[in-house]
Amino acid sequence: MKKQILSLALIAVMMAVFLPTQAAADSYYGTQYVYTDNGKTLNVRSSPSMDNNCIGALPYGAEVTVMEMYSNGWAKILWEQNDYGEFGTAYVQRRFLVNHKPTSKPSQSAAPASSSSKTAAATDYTKQFTAMNDEFRTGKLVPQQFTVYARPSRASGWVNLRWAPSVEAERIATCPQGKALTVIAETRNWYQVRDPQTGMIGFISKQYVSVQ
Repeated sequence: MKKQILSLALIAVMMAVFLPTQAAADSYYGTQYVYTDNGKTLNVRSSPSMDNNCIGALPYGAEVTVMEMYSNGWAKILWEQNDYGEFGTAYVQRRFLVNHKPTSKPSQSAAPASSSSKTAAATDYTKQFTAMNDEFRTGKLVPQQFTVYARPSRASGWVNLRWAPSVEAERIATCPQGKALTVIAETRNWYQVRDPQTGMIGFISKQYVSVQ
């Protein structure tokens, strides 16, 4: 519950400091891949909601054909409806889709967490929240929007786009070398950017972009 309250507080800060996302769908056609933080499957749903509407699941790393991306957190995908190869559309949460096929599943620990490890985790989360809060306080809109380009440490790699200005924040997309992004706001160490192709808005570290 505490974690949920803190997350809601961060979202409220974002809405107060930065530009809101668009409400309409952004037309987009392309291939993306399933990436879940725990390496498990991704539920496929008949409508863009968390109601009792699950019609299947996609395994970690599965290739997905995306028809539309919505700024409310959902994506419309092609979905095989039967054994005869007939396709329709379905919906998944877009935060679990990335531009590049994951190379391996995240490591998982089967052993239950001890009380000491839980306490340490809670302390780490508090530190992460404090650091993120400090970063948000430096946020400001840029006087004029401009373009930056993703610059991963390796030419064959990619840069993470995150929902908040922190390396601990969840990744919402990946940007390959040279990917153009429009800067709409900034903090001390991060840019808030919009993907001109999908309309997705997120944060990217300043050290992994270049300005031309």
